[in-house]
Amino acid sequence: MSEDLLAALCLMLVIEGLFLLAGPNAWKRMAEQIQQLPTSNLRVGGAVMVGLGLICLQLVRG
Repeated sequence: MSEDLLAALCLMLVIEGLFLLAGPNAWKRMAEQIQQLPTSNLRVGGAVMVGLGLICLQLVRG
């Protein structure tokens, strides 16, 4: 794995950890609400996030 990819994964862990640290009850409620959503909606949401992430990465990395 490249050093940049490992750094990105580490930052992802830090950001997710901050959400759990700052608001664990809100995170639990959100997780319960996500379970109620249809799988197709979650797939579309995931695809949109991947696409936006790739576009942002391209803009940042030039």
